[in-house]
Amino acid sequence: MDMETADKGAHAKFVLTGPEGKFDPRTTAHRGDLADIALAGKMFAPHYAESMPMRCSAPKAMLRKQPGKDHEAISELLHGEDFHVLDIAGDWAWGYCGHDNYVGYVPVHALQHEKKTPEPTHLVFARAALIFIEPDYKSGVMKRLPMGARIACGEASECGNYLKTGKGYVHVRHVQPIGTKVVFDGSNGTAALAEQLIGAPYLWGGRSGDGLDCSGLIQTILTLTGVAAPRDTDQQLEALGEDIAADEELRRGDLIFFPDHVGLMVDKERIIHSTSHAMQVIIEPLADTIARFAKTAEQPILARKRLS
Repeated sequence: MDMETADKGAHAKFVLTGPEGKFDPRTTAHRGDLADIALAGKMFAPHYAESMPMRCSAPKAMLRKQPGKDHEAISELLHGEDFHVLDIAGDWAWGYCGHDNYVGYVPVHALQHEKKTPEPTHLVFARAALIFIEPDYKSGVMKRLPMGARIACGEASECGNYLKTGKGYVHVRHVQPIGTKVVFDGSNGTAALAEQLIGAPYLWGGRSGDGLDCSGLIQTILTLTGVAAPRDTDQQLEALGEDIAADEELRRGDLIFFPDHVGLMVDKERIIHSTSHAMQVIIEPLADTIARFAKTAEQPILARKRLS
């Protein structure tokens, strides 16, 4: 792929004005031979590239550390989400996700240029949404989209129960306009959204109802309540919520951080989380989770956070 690089055209030159700063490699588009042009002057690279704006056209696509299906999955790109491509080699595109800047490789066939796809207007907030051929649940199903997928919806059907998409119809009870917040249980809908995912399999790197890891669960449900959350547990620990005083009782919707793990309280005593211990999303007593971590960690709970 012939990407636009910084040394083309006007032969622009970039000079580091000081030592390279510390960057998180998970969210910094820099590799040995190439870097995002936004890093020019901050980090050295033989070439810099302007990103090509793409969008996920598949229901979902795994983001991997290296190109190839056998390499480790590090996150997941969902339908309608933006992906900024910096390089394409063979069947794999290297770049970063628009929603959280996470860097990795995705299959080229899962992407389309954003100019060839309509701007998403709605988010899937049900565990999954079906795209029907006609505005009728008895008609054929064209596609299944997971929770968190973004979709362009147009006019409502005559019955008002379906919205027209580029291909087929989606039920109004499965989607919400982007920018609105889902409220299921009073002031905090995060726990109710998480409860829809009970039984979903644990999947390292996953962030959809078809499979997700602990931080993927938190990121997905917070997105639906209008909160932009980073991808990984340590990033979420640093960025999300306010510390809860040690003598204060936990509430529904509070976040509990463990070593390399995170969960969400459904009440003052029970937690919902996607855990490799059960290999699925479960609700269990917080005391049971603490007891497991206490076997290997001196400090089982790293933080208790409350979202505003």
